[in-house]
Amino acid sequence: MWLLQLMQEQHLADRMKAQGLLLEADDIYNPNRVSLKDAVGIFGGGCTGEIISPDGLILTNHHCGYGAIQQHSSVEHDYLTDGFWAKSRKEELPTPGLKFKFVERIVDVTDKVNNKVKSGEVKEEETFEYDFLKKLADEELKASDLNGKAGISAQALPFYAGNKFYLIYLKTYSDVRMVAAPPSSIGKFGGETDNWMWPRHTCDFSVFRIYADANGEPAEYNENNVPLKAKKHLAISLKGINEGDYAMIMGFPGSTNRYLTQSEVKQRMHSTNEPRIRIRGVRQDVLKKEMAASDKVRIQYASKYAGSSNYWKNSIGMNKAIIDNKVLETKAEQEAKFAAFAKAKGNTDYEKVVSEIDAAIEKSNPILYNYTCFREVFQGGIEFGTPYLILDKLKEAIKNKDK
Repeated sequence: MWLLQLMQEQHLADRMKAQGLLLEADDIYNPNRVSLKDAVGIFGGGCTGEIISPDGLILTNHHCGYGAIQQHSSVEHDYLTDGFWAKSRKEELPTPGLKFKFVERIVDVTDKVNNKVKSGEVKEEETFEYDFLKKLADEELKASDLNGKAGISAQALPFYAGNKFYLIYLKTYSDVRMVAAPPSSIGKFGGETDNWMWPRHTCDFSVFRIYADANGEPAEYNENNVPLKAKKHLAISLKGINEGDYAMIMGFPGSTNRYLTQSEVKQRMHSTNEPRIRIRGVRQDVLKKEMAASDKVRIQYASKYAGSSNYWKNSIGMNKAIIDNKVLETKAEQEAKFAAFAKAKGNTDYEKVVSEIDAAIEKSNPILYNYTCFREVFQGGIEFGTPYLILDKLKEAIKNKDK
């Protein structure tokens, strides 16, 4: 997984060209002119969507559009089962709450964060917290030339365990309408059995469209809104592909944790994945029984069940892959090599860094286990009272219990 803004610095474009890439780095990401980033955006809560027409047509996965398909479904119009296809733009379905975001630019703010730490304005550990990152993003946006423009927001995020901080400017469109979706028997073929498995055989797509005001700017739903005139779109080739053709994936795949220690990998297995597997398994058994007994309940809970089972299956597969691929043994070998390197260099700080991480992880294991159980049971596992169980509100309630 590579960051677009680092393509030049890390010589990624040179390596990609050696494999057959015909584009320049600036054709893929350029904050000052139209580039490929203007055809690839964030669909909904974090999926990737691609613009495939001059009129704002979005192609995304069926599982990414699943919540919207469920939102429009009823016993009378069961689009989950039967699929949906708008035969005209008048038939495209407004989807309240669904948004599409484009990345406008990505700015390195690492030096600014480090200066705040050095000056005592913030503690180093606080730079990972939501309050600090939100304040930083607000300050930078206010000082930016993008401030006040329609749909513009900013998000500050730590990368590489806090060694880098980037500010991401986003442009959000709030009128996104459903255009097409295959029946789940096709779009979700293989179900949970095939989820997170490759190679797989499924027709995992859905189609939406971005609408904007008459000036092409973001606007809430209005019947007078018009399809977005996209800055750039991806043309779909009908020529097919050949062996050895260059291919790459560009989008928003979440995050990776390549530099975890052996103790941190064990923590992921035992304090996060294992309780998640058990708790979600129980919840899904209950949901499956109730959904099988009623079409109304099946439709109402389809998206919630899919969301729950997604990382239930992921956690099962991750733990199995860690064992099958001997990840813990590999991490142990890497740590032994690092210890030998540190000793040879005579660097005592480096020599003890892994043991210090191990000690911290050992202390945090029961805390993370309990937190995972709390989150899975109360935040994700029950329907009633959910707004009152968000951690920030719970923390505030405990703090103000005597008031």
